[in-house]
Amino acid sequence: MHSFARSASRRRVLFTGAALVLTLAACTPASPPTTTTPSIELSDKALPSSHVHGLSVDPDTSQVLLATHDGLFDVTKQPATKIGGTNDLMGFTAGKDGVFYASGHPGAGSHLPNPLGLIKSSDGGQTWEKLSRQGQSDFHAMTATRTGIVAYDGELRHSPDGKTWNTVAARFAPAVLAGHPDSDTVLGTTTEGIQRSTDGGDTWSLSKSGPIIQYAAFATPDEAAGVAPDGTTYYSADAGASWTTKGRVDGEVLAVAAAKVADGNPWVWAATPDGVVVSTDGGITFRPAPPS
Repeated sequence: MHSFARSASRRRVLFTGAALVLTLAACTPASPPTTTTPSIELSDKALPSSHVHGLSVDPDTSQVLLATHDGLFDVTKQPATKIGGTNDLMGFTAGKDGVFYASGHPGAGSHLPNPLGLIKSSDGGQTWEKLSRQGQSDFHAMTATRTGIVAYDGELRHSPDGKTWNTVAARFAPAVLAGHPDSDTVLGTTTEGIQRSTDGGDTWSLSKSGPIIQYAAFATPDEAAGVAPDGTTYYSADAGASWTTKGRVDGEVLAVAAAKVADGNPWVWAATPDGVVVSTDGGITFRPAPPS
């Protein structure tokens, strides 16, 4: 299996950072196999689970959540606190009004089907409601937009309500899908460049002049942060149409999140093998994220 960075280097893109090995350990999707969601095996001493699949931040409370192979964790607490039951949350995204959407596989003690399909939580991840495609889809990348859910399980799909789905005619496999609940712009990161949709994921265009970004996250409907395979960070003020180089995250990046916490630059969080780091200057410098 090839890493995102190694695949991109075949296009003569030079990366100086360590290559991030993409794995789908302990995951047996029922849909066509995919290598879309980056995860890496970690020391259990660094983070609360051996595989990290997603990162989410509440801009109002600054609560930082990690979606992992072993469930959902609040890492703003020390030690990290597990939320709800054990499920392998291969895909995870936040919608409006504190709603979470996820996919993956049931863990020990879970009564959810395998694969999970699309599930929804309205109580901060404590409990999950089955929405659709149970036993069919293991979405390894997903995001919520103003008009629905965009997700990838070997096919790129769009749902206006989380229950009915349309297959999108797009020939790319996104590592990450990034959107915002108040916008219809969606970014899909690939080794060829950023795929961008402005209609909620129905049609896509490849940005051939922009940077190769592995992780992307929206802080607002217009402001987005991106991280390249070598840790270089980028900022976009026009919803991913153009990017400015900002700084660098040291070490391997496993997932990113962004939020507008105050006036000025958006804050950017990154999960690394040594823990979660945060930038309060738009991605220029990073420091360990303090507990709440």
